[in-house]
Amino acid sequence: MALTLVSLIISAILIYFSCELFVNGIEWVGLRYNISKNAVGTILAAFGTALPESVVTFIAVVFGTNANQKDIGVGAALGGPLVLSTLAYAIVGLGIIIFRKKRVHGINIDLSNSKLGRDQLWFLGIFVFKVALGFVVFRGKPLMAFLFLAAYGLYFFTEMKETADNHNEILEPLKFCPKTKNPETRWVLVQTFLSLALIAVGSQIFVKNLDHLSLAIGIAPHIIALFLSPIATELPEILNAVIWVRQGKERLALANISGSMMIQATVPSALGILFTPWIFDSYLALAGLFTMVSIAFLWLTLKKQQLSANKLVLAAGFYVCFVVTVALIHS
Repeated sequence: MALTLVSLIISAILIYFSCELFVNGIEWVGLRYNISKNAVGTILAAFGTALPESVVTFIAVVFGTNANQKDIGVGAALGGPLVLSTLAYAIVGLGIIIFRKKRVHGINIDLSNSKLGRDQLWFLGIFVFKVALGFVVFRGKPLMAFLFLAAYGLYFFTEMKETADNHNEILEPLKFCPKTKNPETRWVLVQTFLSLALIAVGSQIFVKNLDHLSLAIGIAPHIIALFLSPIATELPEILNAVIWVRQGKERLALANISGSMMIQATVPSALGILFTPWIFDSYLALAGLFTMVSIAFLWLTLKKQQLSANKLVLAAGFYVCFVVTVALIHS
């Protein structure tokens, strides 16, 4: 037990410092390849940080040899969006409040309400369809997986075609070349891919030890899938958000979360639909419900242009409600 706890702490530290390298490197990648700031968050950063949970789902549903292992994959596909839509957004709000005195914008949020609102509608439309499939059985159901992949492909090209808006942006020096104002592209790529590899390794160690801990204290597989594994695999997104908010770049933090949610709503779901029956129990249904409620709340605040740090923090309340509801049902 003691060794497991030490491994959890060490892997969490590894993930944090790897995220420091990653957010620094991915911003330079965006600048080097003339990619818009928003797409840096929604596509580049999201793709990198969504790898751990996608790998967990892939291994569980494709190579799982029993129903419990496949349940972990399906639970991760539902639990990931739940954590992102509630806790991750809440941490952005909390970070803005905590670091307000060090930030250029203070307590105010620098973002495009219409852009972030559009992202929430993209996610909500796909997610509703994804949840609905969990309650029906029909012959061509596995083929629906390709619709989810196509949806992400459309989102990808929509984001990437945006005009770059970071030409005059001054970035922090590349960590691998701190004394160079204009680092070589090769060092930018080396730092980015190395940090990504370290994030993947740290996340896998964290998840593995979390599973060991859960077995030691007797937690059921479906509880691991919905509560513990998603929190572990979403650590990169959450830590990226803390780092970017501290730097006054909440637009990137929010874009990273919304972009990761789009991946979560499509790629892991496609794997689950293709390789499992994709039938929901009450716990999975509740996870889907509270995710949709949280996103609907965020979209309404954006539409009314009332988004604030405090409103973001309130998103955590939906996760608390989910936990309480599951506890009442399970008791």
